[in-house]
Amino acid sequence: MSLFRDDGVVLRAQKLGEADRIITLLTRQHGKVRAVARGVRKTKSKFGARLEPFSHVDVQFFSRGSELFGRGLPLCTQVETIAPYGGSIVTDYGRYTAGTAMLETAERFAENEGEPAVQQYLLLVGGLRTLAAGVHESHLVLDAFLLRSLAVNGYGASFTDCAKCGLEGPNRFFSLPAGGVLCGDCRVPGCAVPSPETLVLLGALLSGDWQTADACEPRYWREGSGLVAAYLQWHLERGIRSMRYVEK
Repeated sequence: MSLFRDDGVVLRAQKLGEADRIITLLTRQHGKVRAVARGVRKTKSKFGARLEPFSHVDVQFFSRGSELFGRGLPLCTQVETIAPYGGSIVTDYGRYTAGTAMLETAERFAENEGEPAVQQYLLLVGGLRTLAAGVHESHLVLDAFLLRSLAVNGYGASFTDCAKCGLEGPNRFFSLPAGGVLCGDCRVPGCAVPSPETLVLLGALLSGDWQTADACEPRYWREGSGLVAAYLQWHLERGIRSMRYVEK
């Protein structure tokens, strides 16, 4: 029997029996972890409210073996709140739908339990912190998170230089299979031709240039969000269900 301590973000909470829940977290050291939290649905639970989605927590796991992942699910035995991002996110529809899509995306990229995904974890914590602060439009925060998640998982997109030959931009033709914009010589059938302003916006979101992103017009936000969603779906090979509810 062993105890493990880690900090993580609650991705999902599923009912188990009459009073328990299965909690899915993305943790710093252990990647995705599914654990049982006993009695958290009771009104007298000491830490039930701390294990809601969007919560950033310090959690202790109890495992029946020498490893965290054994024959059964570990137990959550202690939970301390690091940052209750959910309090600010769930009160606003735009932030809530964007945040839900972020949680689902993070879980998809950290699909295998027990495999550390530190960059994805740090991106999620930073994204939720920014979303909860409400200083930027929620869909811009979501698109920035999606683009950076793709990048840290090996699917970074190019929005200036040609993704095939490296010709310096700006280039206009956007190809999902190619991984970004293409020059005229490398152009392939089926390329989209987004507005130059949209490509500037997407590049700004990827690099963290919020001054440029915040100043962009709404029509370019919408076009950019469509490209990001399509690019994400192409590489994940299926869509993120939460994306359909995101407020544009």
